[in-house]
Amino acid sequence: MSSLALKLTALFTMIIDHYGAIFQSDIITYRIIGRLAFPIYCFLLVEGYFHTSNIKKYAARLLIFAFISEIPFDLAFYGEIGFEHQNIFFTLFIGLTAVYIIDNKKINVNNNALIVFAASVLASLLRTDYQFIGIIYIFIFYSMRNQPKNKKFTVLALIMSVVNIAAGWLQEFSLLALVPIYYYNNKQGRKNKILQISFYIAYPLHLMIFYLINTY
Repeated sequence: MSSLALKLTALFTMIIDHYGAIFQSDIITYRIIGRLAFPIYCFLLVEGYFHTSNIKKYAARLLIFAFISEIPFDLAFYGEIGFEHQNIFFTLFIGLTAVYIIDNKKINVNNNALIVFAASVLASLLRTDYQFIGIIYIFIFYSMRNQPKNKKFTVLALIMSVVNIAAGWLQEFSLLALVPIYYYNNKQGRKNKILQISFYIAYPLHLMIFYLINTY
């Protein structure tokens, strides 16, 4: 699977998940399907880190859309604007920053565990989506990236299954995301600026549409 195919898989499963959460909360199937989305986004974040030509612009896009998405996120899931729970772009931004600090030799921070811990605490304090679980996902995809394939996916499955305990049994279905990721072929697929920005816009756009449908 190309990067584009994984992005489409993550996008569609995320929308299905959010549809279930907002409109069909009594049907668990939607939420199970939706567990595939976030691990794929974490994987793509790490791949994006290694392929981007400008890490600062990449991080800036995540942060800009984190703020753009916050109102649609709050309205769609809580019906009002508040600070109880922040959207997934904040988690991805914090995770990307942690990866950059770990990977950037100029910063000279040798304790990777401390960086991951600090990022996990920050995500939890800000109550971003997936909180520390999201940071750990990102870190293990980063740290296992160049390992032999069988070893990599064995370790990923083991760590994810343990970390998922904190989120409850439903999150264990996130292991299914490792199947499409396993078949990633290291190719980008079709790529252009319009397509790239469309994946960012899709997040706040579908949440606002769901909110409007649910309200009116």
